[in-house]
Amino acid sequence: MEIDLLKNYPKSKRDTKGRSEIMTEEVRAIARQYGKEFFDGDRLYGYGGFNYNARFWQPVIPDFVQHFGLTSESRFLDVGCAKGFTLFDLMEGVPGITVAGIDISEYAIENAKEEVKPFLTVGDAKALPYEDNEFDAVISINTVHNLERDECAKALQEIMRVTKDSGKAFITVDAYRNDEEKERMMQWALTAKTIMHVDDWKQFFKDVGYTGDYYWFIP
Repeated sequence: MEIDLLKNYPKSKRDTKGRSEIMTEEVRAIARQYGKEFFDGDRLYGYGGFNYNARFWQPVIPDFVQHFGLTSESRFLDVGCAKGFTLFDLMEGVPGITVAGIDISEYAIENAKEEVKPFLTVGDAKALPYEDNEFDAVISINTVHNLERDECAKALQEIMRVTKDSGKAFITVDAYRNDEEKERMMQWALTAKTIMHVDDWKQFFKDVGYTGDYYWFIP
């Protein structure tokens, strides 16, 4: 179902027009390498410094715990985990929980939070290196839309494969609901390769067999 599990994540005002004026294909190409420039380089290429701050994910963790029914016995996967900040806060919030994270970025994993490094893997969302039904809950925040449409479908199917309960997955993707939001989205999108109207996303989920929960990133 459509549900905003990130409602308590701090929101920031984004200058979409200003960003569009400096966005080039070269900038996008550098960002899509998901290296130092994307995480800790100039703001032009991505985050402009991707550092841990408790104020981001700690307010979100209780919603994850309640929604997924997480306990110390749960197994939890983050697809597109970056430096593992979400998983760190989850481990703090649910002592004893088993976590795993995977990200395409070698740089992010190498520079991950030390406490979660042992649980992180460099890998591809299209071919998750986990067993069928291995996890009680799987999330993927602003990640699968970075793939081409057919690759995005494969990633969603992989998420379903490794999730025990088809309802215990949650993703967020770049989307829009009207022309104004579409314009802002296209101005802002740096790495996304698959961006659709929310109704088209919902149909896409049905077509590829994704039955987990979802919400939208709209700048």
